[in-house]
Amino acid sequence: MATRKYSKKASKKVEKTMRERKRGTLRSGRSGKKVKSRKQAIAIGLSEARRSGAKVPKKKTGRKTGGRKKKSAKKK
Repeated sequence: MATRKYSKKASKKVEKTMRERKRGTLRSGRSGKKVKSRKQAIAIGLSEARRSGAKVPKKKTGRKTGGRKKKSAKKK
């Protein structure tokens, strides 16, 4: 049996932030604007869980560019 990727505590935090978003009371940290995006609400919940010491996988930094690379122009 595989171990859990996210702890129960983390899922509870995400649940809480999703309810706040639905009620319209969830606000972003920096700007203080109302959060409307579902994905952003999940991200806020996970970061709160991470801060409180729950088991949450590391945050991915940087983005991988998929597939094609920019080709330089050929010189003749």
